Amino acid sequence: MPAQVEFDTIPQLFRRLCARYRGQERPVLRHKVRGEGWHDITWEGLEDRVQALAGYLHRQGVRKGDRVALLSENRPEWAVSDLATQLIGAANVSIYTSLPPSKVAYILRDAGAKVCIVSVPVQRKKVEEIAADCPQLEEVLVLSEVSESPPVPMTHWDEALEAGRTYWAEHEAELTAVSEGIRPDDMSALIYTSGTTGEPKGVVLTNRNFCSNVKAALQRVPFGEDDHHLSFLPLSHAFERTAGHTAVLAAGATISYAESIEAVSQNLQEVQPTLMISVPRMFEKVYNRVTKQASEGGTIQKKVFEWAVRVGERYAQAQQSNGTETGMLLRAQKALAHRLVFSKLHEKLGGNLRFAVSGGAALPEEIGTFFQAAGVTIIEGYGLTETAPVLTVNPMDAPRYGTVGHILPGVTVAIQPLDGEELAGSVSGSDYPTSLTTPEGEILVKGPNVMKKYWGRPEETRAAFDKEGWYHSGDVGQFVDGYLKITDRIKHMVVTEGGKNVYPGPIEESFKTKGWVNQIVVIGEGRPFLSALVVPEFESLRMRVRNEGVDASQYDDAALLELASVQSLFQDLFTAYNRDAAAHEKIRNFRLLADPFTVEEGTLTPTLKLRRSIIEEQHGDLIDAMYEEFGR
Repeated sequence: MPAQVEFDTIPQLFRRLCARYRGQERPVLRHKVRGEGWHDITWEGLEDRVQALAGYLHRQGVRKGDRVALLSENRPEWAVSDLATQLIGAANVSIYTSLPPSKVAYILRDAGAKVCIVSVPVQRKKVEEIAADCPQLEEVLVLSEVSESPPVPMTHWDEALEAGRTYWAEHEAELTAVSEGIRPDDMSALIYTSGTTGEPKGVVLTNRNFCSNVKAALQRVPFGEDDHHLSFLPLSHAFERTAGHTAVLAAGATISYAESIEAVSQNLQEVQPTLMISVPRMFEKVYNRVTKQASEGGTIQKKVFEWAVRVGERYAQAQQSNGTETGMLLRAQKALAHRLVFSKLHEKLGGNLRFAVSGGAALPEEIGTFFQAAGVTIIEGYGLTETAPVLTVNPMDAPRYGTVGHILPGVTVAIQPLDGEELAGSVSGSDYPTSLTTPEGEILVKGPNVMKKYWGRPEETRAAFDKEGWYHSGDVGQFVDGYLKITDRIKHMVVTEGGKNVYPGPIEESFKTKGWVNQIVVIGEGRPFLSALVVPEFESLRMRVRNEGVDASQYDDAALLELASVQSLFQDLFTAYNRDAAAHEKIRNFRLLADPFTVEEGTLTPTLKLRRSIIEEQHGDLIDAMYEEFGR
């Protein structure tokens, strides 16, 4: 569905949407107030807040091209801060709330942020701790209480809005002219990559980058005015920022902000969204929970579950083959399968979900197929921070799980084989759909959504683009019947001692559908064979142990992993995998870890990607021991 208004810049989008909905008292943002339930913010209320904050920032000297940092969870103030920053031509520098003070300081310094907006006390204290190391930081706006003796000038949010309203009223003509003067190639945001290796890089994204991407995405993804989105992925990530913020606003839909990640299950019941934007991990957890309950039920329950999945798969295939037409018997079977099995899954997701969008990492094919059988279509997409971010998305009426779909309009993607310079083929979104099939290679990109540059890194910017203007993604993939399939990151490729190239990503993804595995990292660079470090799913593991008659409460996590039955369980898991794996992809040894990989300890990026080099360094002795067992 197209956007509700025409636009070429974010300020233009915002002002035209406000004009479209003015006087309708139509909710645009919703948030939960403790003890009072959910509160609506109308378009009129949003316009007032955005103009007030824009007025305050301008009064304080923030001008076009300046950077305003935002250290906040998903909440209405995030949207207000972003839109106010855009309205005066400044750039939003959004920072993950999970980052430690040292990383926050790095981003504030590198971006040269003039103002920082912080949410709760724990985030404010981070900025207080590092303020002396950020000489360009002039002021901090605080959504919670202000410190008595701050190291940098601090102003409370409410006080800033009050002053800003007065300033806007007095300078409305001037500020309106500033807003109307923003051009498509002006910087809109500075988004810092997660940084699986080294320090994060600031990606300069323009109004054109975001606007072209939103308009293209809305041609493929049917967001509409009646839709309702529950926002819980970090808005500091390009995926949620574009898909769950700008695109939802452009569609005229409503955004509710989850109270926290922990509260998402409860909020789904309360909000009953029509669409959900998530990462694969959430779908994996739901899938593992549902399938485990079925496998541990009685024989009849297990057979009914398996029958329902088969019916759901046949129904989905019939719909894709014949449009919406399906046989009367199949429709009756699908209705029965829904009532007996899948209705509970729909209830857990709020009971009103039209479809879900998955991105940020690979969605295992098995999980996508299962949800489709259950009547919940997941359309998986692919992109990078540097591409604002969406490049591809699966079509609603013909998703092919295991791929990331078709190219968006206006975007061109090519495949460059890793062993040569000739492009194997390129696909433009205007060719959709296409039957092109190519060999595997690096994914190259051109389009109006591709970043302007890396902030302050001219050499790295030049290295990212070739002489023909293609942006080199660093991802490996291929086209299969016009659908793009991602293999892995080039830099993640493992070269074994025998010279075999192995991409660990697909192997790791294959274990995500196993109920016992929470996290896994495959090891093998320069080694004679592959091995793995595994963090189990302890809740499921303890249930398994209890069912075997062992009192699991007598063991902490580390002791639980030493039980012979637990070791045997995982040995069987790897034996089953190795049975069908190619010789160079077999995992010949493993170790179970009691402590998960986390952002705080540095083994995960803020977007929950593995920092492989740090993991291998931290667990070097354990890894060496796995190979020494085989005399290597």
